[in-house]
Amino acid sequence: MQTLDLVKTAVRAIDSKKGENIEVIGITDLTVIADYFVIANGTSSTQVKAIAEEVEYKLEQAGVLPHHIEGKTTPWVCLDYNSVVIHIFYKEQRDFYQLERLWEDGNKIDISDFLED
Repeated sequence: MQTLDLVKTAVRAIDSKKGENIEVIGITDLTVIADYFVIANGTSSTQVKAIAEEVEYKLEQAGVLPHHIEGKTTPWVCLDYNSVVIHIFYKEQRDFYQLERLWEDGNKIDISDFLED
């Protein structure tokens, strides 16, 4: 699976579980950690867990397994797929950590095309 297809699948999975404020940031030129960060939030710990599980399920259906997962029982779940790192936050955690501000030099990707199909 190509990297942008992975991002697209993740964004759709997040959206299908009513994840909020979905952002994709291209970070290829800034770090070797990954090519993209996908960041979203839920309104409860139950929703955060459901979103993360849906992303993992949809990507597994596409034949992609995570390299590492952190925080399955916390307000911040991080799904590491090597070239794409997906952060699902409880809203208050997202507001506190402000990853978008830390990576503001990255390339913000318009996700509207990902959701239209």
